[in-house]
Amino acid sequence: MASTAKRQRIAVAKTYKIYIDGKFPRTESGRYFTLEDKRGNVIANMCRSSRKDFRNSVVAARKAQANWAKASAYLRGQILYRIAEMLEGRREQFVTELVLQGAGRRAAENEVDTSIDRLIYFAGWTDKYQQIFSAVNPVSSSHFNFSVLEPTGVVSMLAPDNSSLLGLVSNLAPVIVGGNSCIVLASETKPLCAVSFAEVLQASDVPAGVVNILTGFRSELTEFFASHMDVNAIIYCDGGKQVATAVQEAAANNIKRVIDRTGINWSKPDAGHPYLIRDTQEVKTTWHPIGT
Repeated sequence: MASTAKRQRIAVAKTYKIYIDGKFPRTESGRYFTLEDKRGNVIANMCRSSRKDFRNSVVAARKAQANWAKASAYLRGQILYRIAEMLEGRREQFVTELVLQGAGRRAAENEVDTSIDRLIYFAGWTDKYQQIFSAVNPVSSSHFNFSVLEPTGVVSMLAPDNSSLLGLVSNLAPVIVGGNSCIVLASETKPLCAVSFAEVLQASDVPAGVVNILTGFRSELTEFFASHMDVNAIIYCDGGKQVATAVQEAAANNIKRVIDRTGINWSKPDAGHPYLIRDTQEVKTTWHPIGT
């Protein structure tokens, strides 16, 4: 008698794409790597981004940055609030993804909730940080002297590896609040939430190119993030002295601003503050004569 035992089906793992210029292309290299859970089961296939993918992201970010900087503070705040709304609506999905990547259920819920709250926090700062950090300077002549903040421009970011959602949000939000565009390299070991967050961004009125999210290997891509001549600043959140030295040396080629955010516990309430906005701003000082 023929066996009627049901064969065990092998699930088809989803291959997640990268996010460039408001679209979801596959990596130019055609390469991918597998994301596994604690038991070694394949959760998903992730794109292994290349130098060409990064260059395409920089082009998109530069194209989008000027118009984004011109957008009113009110509009940028509304868009960040919309991101928070969309993340709230997909809360269970992100909790599930964090659990798949090794987090406990309660810790995952806290991370998603804190990420939503942090987006709303920075949305509230869009029309306030200029008042806090700008100044009217005393001068010994018949002039007004003003110092105001302007966006740095295009910012590359090596997102925290162990805080795949909250660390990403905590670094991304203050960058775009201040009118910058950015290219993010997602967590290498826990990239799932970052690619899902790209879907949230696309549905949240964020203009194409303002945020670009890549997945891949830090050892392969860090040099490009730090050395590209059309990137104005780089944020890195992990790594020891060797990584810090490599980033500083590569960034020196175009005097790129380097922002070191290693050793920060992003789950603490004081990890979100307006000085994160100021980090990617330039101070412009202007003179205006008094009278006619």
